[in-house]
Amino acid sequence: MARLPVIIGFGGVNPAGRISSHHAYRRTVIDAIGKEAADDTYASLAALMNLDADSADPGVRTHIKDHTLIRRVECFDPDDIPWQRRARLQPADGNALAFTVPARDMPERIPDSWDVIKRDDGAFDVTAPQADVLVPDRRDSRVTSAGEAPTGFDPGSLYQSRSHPRGLQLAIYGASDAVRSVGIPWQELKRRVRPDQFSAYAGSAMGQLDDQSTRGMMQAPMMGRRPNSKQAALGLVEMPADFVNAYVIGSVGATGGMIGACATFLYNLRSAVDDIKSGRCRVALAGSAEAPIVPELMEAFRTMGALAEDEALMAIDGTDQVDNRRACRPFAENCGFTMAEASVYVVLVDDELALELGADIHGAVPDVFVNADGFKKSIPGPGVGNYITVGKALATARAILGEEAVRQRSYIHAHGTGTPQNRVTESHILNEMAKAFGIERWDVAAIKAYLGHTLAPASGDQVAAALGAWQYGWIPGIATIEGPADDVHHSNLRIGPEHIEIDPEAMDVALVNSKGFGGNNATGVVLSPHVTQTMLAKRHGANALQRHARRNEGVRAAALDYDAAATRGEAKPIYHFGEDVLQGDDIGIDAENLRVPGYSTPVSLDADNPFPDMT
Repeated sequence: MARLPVIIGFGGVNPAGRISSHHAYRRTVIDAIGKEAADDTYASLAALMNLDADSADPGVRTHIKDHTLIRRVECFDPDDIPWQRRARLQPADGNALAFTVPARDMPERIPDSWDVIKRDDGAFDVTAPQADVLVPDRRDSRVTSAGEAPTGFDPGSLYQSRSHPRGLQLAIYGASDAVRSVGIPWQELKRRVRPDQFSAYAGSAMGQLDDQSTRGMMQAPMMGRRPNSKQAALGLVEMPADFVNAYVIGSVGATGGMIGACATFLYNLRSAVDDIKSGRCRVALAGSAEAPIVPELMEAFRTMGALAEDEALMAIDGTDQVDNRRACRPFAENCGFTMAEASVYVVLVDDELALELGADIHGAVPDVFVNADGFKKSIPGPGVGNYITVGKALATARAILGEEAVRQRSYIHAHGTGTPQNRVTESHILNEMAKAFGIERWDVAAIKAYLGHTLAPASGDQVAAALGAWQYGWIPGIATIEGPADDVHHSNLRIGPEHIEIDPEAMDVALVNSKGFGGNNATGVVLSPHVTQTMLAKRHGANALQRHARRNEGVRAAALDYDAAATRGEAKPIYHFGEDVLQGDDIGIDAENLRVPGYSTPVSLDADNPFPDMT
């Protein structure tokens, strides 16, 4: 009997704001939710953006709206990007070039064509028939749209970031937000759960790419500098998990960075779900963090033909002014995706522990399916694997909830990148699967229309939006489009710009779909809070649910206290640097147990033979 992985906390940050307590979700439907919820989210965004102003002021709210979601790039000037242009210098008179080079700038291996004379001051006079040089230059970016975190948000200023890459700053913030959203001190979990029954899975699709990490390391020799001791290590793709273990939760349990390009969040979620279902762990933190808005990466994706270029957007609109806000147009006339940054983490526990703790129950994840594409013409080209993941996800939802729930009470958060290829291929997958399962009009959400493509955390954005819809009753519409393009398959799909109002008690399941470069396909099944509660009652009984409700009062109050403090700008990330560091001598060791300081229960060494029929 598999344990049910229950979501008891979630958090992070994306272009819509702080993810915990549904603030980022609420920003996407800010004009549809009630005044109290909207006011609270404007206040949250004002604090996140370090605005010393009244969030109720109309001018402040206009500023908040203008500087959240997809917009013109702000973290660098797209009209003034540093560049190096190769040039060959030749003498104007046809004789030889003559120039002086300070001793510190002389190459270690002097070119054979140079004639060098050392001067009395230590410099060198050089004559040469020609010289190949790099000339500093500036250029305009042909892509000016991106989904940045809200303007003014600086995660590195909230803790002793010590020159951490931005992606890892976001990881610290996101994991801290998720952990604190639970409303239960992590120490309480360590008191109840064995050290080896925790797990943490997180990664980044591209690694860390700023000057503090891979970009700085790779550019240093070309810029006359040396790489430093941190850049290689901090650039690794699994660092969003390593940092969480080392500085946020102090886990000694299972860990890893499961990398699947744009499906990375779901890959990590799958690892956590499998651990909990099998009983290998009882508490899991899963997520991703990515900070890819750097000129070099955006230019690389642009030359690939993947990003929405300004000229192409203006051609679609028939105008000479680019509409940055509407750069991403899933399933409509479009021209490419929009780069974005985010950090998204969720906390899951098994069903029994969720009840014991009195934890908030935001939903459950019974399974995540991953399948490759088979043989491919090109690495970025789509294949058949996503048909399998969506089909298996629908089949699992049907097996758990019945055919009627799938046909009438399900919807899907599509990958929805905003590229011409995705709109055709993914719509065909979803439409054909809807037909096969008897779904006449399947509601399709595509949250990238608001946030852009955050790469590794993208499916985490989708999960967070699904949880928000169950809380507030609105599936975000695809607001940047007027309707589906002519080549989009939608006979059994509902694709449109309007928010879709739902009865949260009548929407049982959401599928979260992701298609990644290289054939990394994943689809997750997310059950609603009310379905999860019903399943818990059936397994554990009404009395257990009543006891859970009583315990939950204090937990809910603590979670709300954290949210209020974060909304006031008073909550700081968890960052334990150099605290409670353990060495081998700290571990209590005998043949039956390992006792780890900080945990109430030891690691049991009483192992069963997994192959009794073979030994």
